[in-house]
Amino acid sequence: MTKLYDLQENWDLIIIGGGITGAGILRESIRMGLRVLLVEQKDFAWGTSSRSSKLVHGGLRYLKEGKFLLTKAAVEERENLLHDAPGLVEPLDFLVPVYKGHGPGKWVLETGLSIYDLIAKKRQHKYFATDALSEMAPHIEQNGLTGAFRFLDAQVDDARLVLRLINESIALGAVALNYTRAAEINRNANGEVVGAVIEDTETQEKRKLSAKAVINATGVWAERLHPSPKAKLHLRPLRGSHLVFPKSVIPIKQALSFVHPVDKRAIFIIPWENVVLVGTTDVDHKEDISHEPYMTAEEGLYMIEALKFLCPSLNISLNDCISSYAGIRPVLSRGKLEPSKESREHVVWVNKGLVTITGGKLTTFRRLAHDALNAAKPYLPPVQFPEPDEAIFSQVPADPPVMDCGLSKETWRRLYGRYGMSAEKLVKAASPKDLEQIPGTLTLWAEIPFTAQHEHVRHLDDLLLRRVRVGMLTTKGAKVHLKRIKKMCKPVLPWSRKQWKKEITNYLVLWNRVYALPAEIFEKQALRPYNWFEKLIKPMRNLKAKS
Repeated sequence: MTKLYDLQENWDLIIIGGGITGAGILRESIRMGLRVLLVEQKDFAWGTSSRSSKLVHGGLRYLKEGKFLLTKAAVEERENLLHDAPGLVEPLDFLVPVYKGHGPGKWVLETGLSIYDLIAKKRQHKYFATDALSEMAPHIEQNGLTGAFRFLDAQVDDARLVLRLINESIALGAVALNYTRAAEINRNANGEVVGAVIEDTETQEKRKLSAKAVINATGVWAERLHPSPKAKLHLRPLRGSHLVFPKSVIPIKQALSFVHPVDKRAIFIIPWENVVLVGTTDVDHKEDISHEPYMTAEEGLYMIEALKFLCPSLNISLNDCISSYAGIRPVLSRGKLEPSKESREHVVWVNKGLVTITGGKLTTFRRLAHDALNAAKPYLPPVQFPEPDEAIFSQVPADPPVMDCGLSKETWRRLYGRYGMSAEKLVKAASPKDLEQIPGTLTLWAEIPFTAQHEHVRHLDDLLLRRVRVGMLTTKGAKVHLKRIKKMCKPVLPWSRKQWKKEITNYLVLWNRVYALPAEIFEKQALRPYNWFEKLIKPMRNLKAKS
């Protein structure tokens, strides 16, 4: 693991920001043969890139807004990622119920999905009448239901996507440091970028480095380094929150997309990693963006309202919830639209060697990387850009290796997707008992010490919330497993007994503050009977009775 004091002084490119955009730029730039350094002020994927809806999708709703080029780019990148990253980016069936008098009608959806398929160059949607839905989605509200569409998108472990990009870049010679910030952008007398001062955020050690180009890929923090050159266009931090339930509470076979009964926004119910995610909200985030965002009571109740509307027979309670999480979207705004109607397109600003890229979608990270590097091209050495359709990840075997370890083909696929060829190293280093899954998850015990040793872990939350996701997927942040996790990781993490105690305490405090449900949510739920619910679905029942 490279330390700050070991760094060489001269670089072709310094990237600031270790989320999906910065990781994508790192991956493409090292394949171009550049000497490249990435720095991230917190942990890799600490921000939005570990707190998304876990979807690699074409943005069906953007068609309604006339954003055909954005949808086209997203669908093309979705197809590329499905091909390039099996086991990490996987197909996901969506079901969209059609209700009489509520949400988009059959022919509106048919038109949008047909365009979606046309862009993907294959038919991926189908309509089902109500009699076919009893087996596909037996728990959804039947009153007013006229049928449903099924279509294809994809899903991902967003943090592992970032980490695989970074890890494969490091294997090719790139350098990436977490908990390291750009304290200053250095310029010459003509205002041209000549490098940066970088600082370890915990030790305060500093280094002055040379580079003719710096790319600012810091998401919602972008304007702190590079104020918008357009007077009326600025970043608008928007928060999206999610609830996490056991799959036994919401037993679905495919994802569901439907319209919220109150504000008509799209809501997702998504099976992921042996749990079910419900989201997402879209509200202005007015708190300090340097602090970890968390779901508010109002957002939690908003999503419960949606679940009560679509699946009333399940009697879903917040008491069943495993955890919650929230992320902040870096959305460019002119300050006139409702949050959900703001554009998800990205922008590139250039100032004498400082290139800023912000906005955009997780799905199109490679397009963002190419746009940023094209903008930085005048400041870089002569290099050849990768072809747009060239596979971004190293190729992994289609079949498991000949290894007597008892892992299924599906488990190997998952490991290859998350770790690339390092998956084989992970399995070889593991004992048989550590190749079992952690209860309630698809994660192997062996993944914990492997990532602790090889993936720049500084704190326990790095390990349990981003390297593996057991802090989100199990009750109370995997508290019941911490003793075993400590025992497994003591040989590979240089922590004293005192530091282990501090790390566990800090992790549990963080989890209860950010990932647990807000205490007031239960108080508000008790005081807020669902009388509004009957009012909302009564018209639908009347419509069905008349028909």
